[in-house]
Amino acid sequence: MSAGVDLSQFFDTFFDEADELLTDMEQLLLNLDVDNPDIDQLNGIFRAAHSIKGGAGTFGCFGMLADTTHLLENLLDYIRRDEMVLRKDMIDLFLETKDVLMDQVAAYRNQQEPSQEAYDRICAQLRALAEERHGGGQAAAPEPAAAAPAPEPTVAAPEAQAPAAAPAVAATGDTPLKVKVSRLKEADMRSLATEMALMGEVLHEERTSDSVTFWLKTATSQEDIAAVCCFIVNEDQVEFSREAAPVAAPAPAAAPVAASAPAAPAASEAPAPAAEKPAEKPNPKPAAKSAAASMPTGANTGSSTIRVGVEKVDQIINLVGELVITQAMLVQTASTLDPVLHDRLLNGIEQLDRNARDLQEAVMSIRMVPMDFVFSRFPRVVREAAAKMGKNIRLVTQGAATELDKSLIERIIDPLTHLVRNSIDHGVESPERRLEVGKSAEGTITMAAQHHGGQIVIEVRDDGAGLNREKILKKAMAQGFPVNESTPDEEIWPLIFAPGFSTAEQVTEISGRGVGMDVVRRNIQGMGGHIQIFSKPGEGSTIRIVLPLTLAILDGMSVRVGDEVFILPLSNVTESMQPTADQIHSISESERVLQVRGDYLPLVELHEVFDVKNAEKEITKAIAVILQVQDVRFALLVDHLVGQHQVVVKNLEANYKKIPGVSAATILGDGSVALIVDVFALMQTSQNTRTATV
Repeated sequence: MSAGVDLSQFFDTFFDEADELLTDMEQLLLNLDVDNPDIDQLNGIFRAAHSIKGGAGTFGCFGMLADTTHLLENLLDYIRRDEMVLRKDMIDLFLETKDVLMDQVAAYRNQQEPSQEAYDRICAQLRALAEERHGGGQAAAPEPAAAAPAPEPTVAAPEAQAPAAAPAVAATGDTPLKVKVSRLKEADMRSLATEMALMGEVLHEERTSDSVTFWLKTATSQEDIAAVCCFIVNEDQVEFSREAAPVAAPAPAAAPVAASAPAAPAASEAPAPAAEKPAEKPNPKPAAKSAAASMPTGANTGSSTIRVGVEKVDQIINLVGELVITQAMLVQTASTLDPVLHDRLLNGIEQLDRNARDLQEAVMSIRMVPMDFVFSRFPRVVREAAAKMGKNIRLVTQGAATELDKSLIERIIDPLTHLVRNSIDHGVESPERRLEVGKSAEGTITMAAQHHGGQIVIEVRDDGAGLNREKILKKAMAQGFPVNESTPDEEIWPLIFAPGFSTAEQVTEISGRGVGMDVVRRNIQGMGGHIQIFSKPGEGSTIRIVLPLTLAILDGMSVRVGDEVFILPLSNVTESMQPTADQIHSISESERVLQVRGDYLPLVELHEVFDVKNAEKEITKAIAVILQVQDVRFALLVDHLVGQHQVVVKNLEANYKKIPGVSAATILGDGSVALIVDVFALMQTSQNTRTATV
């Protein structure tokens, strides 16, 4: 860009763009059919490498990144032009290059130099591969962007920052620069309109169904404008000329941008979003598409997005939580007032309740991230782990659009990685073994996600041999676990999560030390979730993870037992009733079931679970709350129902210690603390009763 522009303000946006491009590149590489590569996928991979190279070259201070992507881009160009034949080892090398590029971007983001050793190694491998095309001759050197195989006069990185580039406009007088971009999608047109407004003053814009033309008054060089365009399109889609702008036309492209970034006659004026307060530190992210996300630049820009730091969203969520607590306190106080004398106040509090709920739901939706963010990481995990084990495994994903709180999304990745690798190692059989038992040589691992009430259910399924009951039982008995031959499967399977428990006969790179599954269970429990196992011999296994959608706020039912108040997640409550004597049946001296419309539900007395004093002991005078956890129903006995309301979840383990049967705590309207009941722990108690019934 011209000499007056401080390019460092755009670094963060470039890094974000590069991260997303590299993620897309990995997915496209994994989806490539080696024998019959799709040209659109090849072009997508090439475009990702080209965009990163163009950006790195334009900034001029990310040399290793520009050189590495340049070498990669050359090879991709040879392949898409049928000058080289794609092979599996090439994809492996390109995936390794992607990892190196990720490390380079991370290093530059942290103002560090990337690893010289990794740079030298990967560049040597890329050059060696390029030499195959040259018949053993010298491969293309890792020069900056101008050395690309296709003519790229518009992306010459070294000249991109040179002050001498600016006179390109002055030499032609006041004739505007005409920029025509062809073969476009509507979203790219909007992004280009934003970019052009940042380069100067858009005098006129014309659009067709697949192209857009700008007449631009600017002091920015043609080379710099081309480099910015290449964040969005390829260089062969951009044409430059000098031509007077149509006289009668207004400037529709500049109008929407003016709301956040007023067009300037010179690119040296760095625009700032109108939504930002002047006193705050300038946000570099409005650099537009070169930051991976389209910025909202006006009312007519369509569905655009803006990047916001997670810490800012967390701060808003915390404030909303405090608002919910304050609102609960007001409701508690107002409950003592005469509704006739204070009707306006009470109506206002009701309106505050509705507004607080709407605000909470809106804020929480900002943190929700689709599970595709997680699932997209696993094709590579499966590909590489299966190759190490000599197995042929296909990954299937379902429910990738299902959303989960970002804080949970980031924490679920490691547990899922353990589970997938365990399925590859212990679950899916070798191709030879699968053929012997009448299965296809290719195994399948399925990752699925779906919402269930106020929770999300994530499953990792495989069509392998299933868990070996005899082997697990033998190992458990040898380690002193209280099991025997008559112990049901439902109690045998969870033993694989015990610390140090492993049935592997040898330790592999993937698993066998007996530590991964224990970590999985502890991590899931730390997120307020639970894990279940289902398995059938010869058919495979399913590991189900159940998590709350968010750890911030939940809808709860408050119940009283003795002098204590407990919170039940409302998503697990189906109904409540006062039991009658003929509904209660004893199956032992201490265990009872409640007959509800033909079903016999295990009866769990909450005062016994937590040893609460002064509780109602007579069942017919208490209240039975029917809870459902997945496909399990049971009755929870409490003294009174207090009410339903939103509660702010406070991590009890972080502030105090882990309490069995309690998932978290909350602050009530009167300032007291109430415990949020872990319904999954109660479910285990009810299942023990059900087993005794059977």
